[in-house]
Amino acid sequence: MTATGTTTRRRPLAALSAAEFTQFRRNKTLVFTALVFPVAMPLGVFLLASREGTTAAVAGATFDMYALFALMFVQFYTMLSLVTTRRGEGVLKRLRTGEADDWQILTAPAIPGIAITVATATVVAAVVYGFGAPAPVNPLLMVLGLAAGSVLFALLALATSTFTKNAEAAQITSLPVIAMAMIGAGNIRAALPERAAELLGYTPFAAVSDLINLGAAGKTAVAGADTPAASFAGSFSEIGQPLATLAVWTVAAIALVYKCFRWDDRG
Repeated sequence: MTATGTTTRRRPLAALSAAEFTQFRRNKTLVFTALVFPVAMPLGVFLLASREGTTAAVAGATFDMYALFALMFVQFYTMLSLVTTRRGEGVLKRLRTGEADDWQILTAPAIPGIAITVATATVVAAVVYGFGAPAPVNPLLMVLGLAAGSVLFALLALATSTFTKNAEAAQITSLPVIAMAMIGAGNIRAALPERAAELLGYTPFAAVSDLINLGAAGKTAVAGADTPAASFAGSFSEIGQPLATLAVWTVAAIALVYKCFRWDDRG
């Protein structure tokens, strides 16, 4: 394909993404949830915890909480609401008659959440490390966790929309995914018996949490206090299970979307 042809193929995604941004900005509830919760709550907890010292563990717990709120209330819930609304209005069905491919139509609603996650993650990182937290052991793993989590929870939003009649119903149908994410958070698993924590380590957000904590502190949140932190190189040897978990859930979500996604409420 020529350069011109490639550019032409990308234009529908750019146009659709711009339209999704416009629709997102008009929904004041989504804007408030996306901008306030992922930033205010984690940083509030960080500032309280940092009174006793800005340790790597505190930084890891802060980013763990940030990722939970960002992926749940910015990426997952926002995309679920947008896609469900578009389907109910007949927009998705009409878009399929235009130039855009199916993957572009389904990708566009994820773009606002991804852009906001990038922006708010930068703010949180600036505050955390600006207040003297130790430098992250492996920032690449933190970025990988957020990126892979954004893709996975966007797919889970598409899958959940299949069973969601309208935007109001999303408040109910989103609960199983949100609950599953919350029990995978590092601080929750750390408080549970070892066997339960091990089983919950195979849930989607647990994998994200482990990558983020490995990147920030060199060990997962469920590792014992006497467990030494890994080095930059050593942290890569600990990512096998989180990556495998994310891969399995991503493939399963893609398969579910491919098989069950509905483009029209009447279809």
